[in-house]
Amino acid sequence: MTEAPTLLWLRQDLRLADNPALHAAAEGPVLPVFVLDEAAAGRWATGGAGRWWLHHSLAALGAALAERGAPLLLLHGDAGRLIPELAARTGAAAVHAGRLHTPWARQRDARVAEALRREGRALHLHDGALLMEPERLRNGQGRPYAIYSPFARAVMALGDPPPAVPAPPRLQGVRPPPGGLALADLALLPRPDWAAEFAAYWTPGEAPAQARLHAFLQDTAGDYDTGRDIPGEDGTARLSPHLHWGELSPRQVWHAVMQHGGQQGGRGTFLREILWREFSHHLLWHRPELPEQPLRREYAGFPYQPDRALLRAWQQGRTGYPIVDAGMRQLWRHGWMHNRVRMVAASLLVKHLLQPWWEGAAWFWDTLVDADLANNSANWQWVAGCGTDATPYFRIFNPVLQGRKFDSTGAYVRAFVPELAGLPDRWLHEPWSAPPEVLRGAGVVLGRTYPAPVMDPQAGRARALAALQGMKAAE
Repeated sequence: MTEAPTLLWLRQDLRLADNPALHAAAEGPVLPVFVLDEAAAGRWATGGAGRWWLHHSLAALGAALAERGAPLLLLHGDAGRLIPELAARTGAAAVHAGRLHTPWARQRDARVAEALRREGRALHLHDGALLMEPERLRNGQGRPYAIYSPFARAVMALGDPPPAVPAPPRLQGVRPPPGGLALADLALLPRPDWAAEFAAYWTPGEAPAQARLHAFLQDTAGDYDTGRDIPGEDGTARLSPHLHWGELSPRQVWHAVMQHGGQQGGRGTFLREILWREFSHHLLWHRPELPEQPLRREYAGFPYQPDRALLRAWQQGRTGYPIVDAGMRQLWRHGWMHNRVRMVAASLLVKHLLQPWWEGAAWFWDTLVDADLANNSANWQWVAGCGTDATPYFRIFNPVLQGRKFDSTGAYVRAFVPELAGLPDRWLHEPWSAPPEVLRGAGVVLGRTYPAPVMDPQAGRARALAALQGMKAAE
């Protein structure tokens, strides 16, 4: 009699190494399955750029699993129904999966667990997406941490996490039952193909994730504390999409950093960024309203002034602020934006233009290959001043000064806003102030070849501060 398989339900843990769910399921015959479940996620279904990444990540994972003897079954639909049905069809007594932290996934997992329990089966959730699960870390008062700095100190005080576990060399796979889909049937690739440039910039998959991690630690991480702020240079890790889809675990990252010099200098700064990711996921776990409601309740009445034309200009990189426009165009072309520029672009939208932070978050959600509900929501609330650990609202990034400071040679702006490439460095970040003869010499006609600013920088700052004062007066 053939032994019934265990189901390995893969979600955002698309790797073989250091995958606790896989290691638990692989003790006997195993059937790996991925379900594209868009209905359960609702408005938080994977955006266009993320779908492009998911397509290529599933292709890489499917090949790696098949090579080890366990083909990947692909399904599309309601995982809350499909997983229990698959368990019944195959006789599986257990389903193993990596724990997820989004509110919708937690609700779905509860439904799956109950459906399996009624049939005498079990859902086992394994910790692998974070260094520490949110319910285990509390402050001195027994409450979740709400501020990043003490949170980071508490995690660091715990010392190194357990070592990462290597991938199993072989798996005892089973033939998938009828009804599985081909990868193309999931229709993940965007049509029309606005993601055409992504492949020149990104390589999804577990092996490329490891290669990227070790190249960063070998070549760049030592200067990360300064290099990460220069958008015209390759000074960042660019590991965020690999971490989001679980092609790489934070535990693997932690130990790799320790093997490449530990927490000194730029590597320590990089680890603190990994802890910011961790903190964002803890926030989402304890405050599931994070993607939709300000964590500082007083900001629920903030007097935003929604304007579709302003929002569209920002989305298209046509604000008239070169550093912001360069970032928004990089986002569209590469599915990613440099972190320093993300902060400047978000600040301009929320503060100078008084557009709701959730509109910016929604655009990032659709266009970022690393779109992550916890990180995206926490970062937008940080910029908007309404998160638990936020930059004060009155701290408003000046896009001209930010451009001059962090793109002093203009390499970034010239790469993504070529219509300004002929301007001297002095005027590149403030073309509206350039003398007419300089503009003519560079072939720039404001309002025609490049837009004038959609909002005067000083007027925008004054308007933002007035809105803040008005909110406080109304409390």
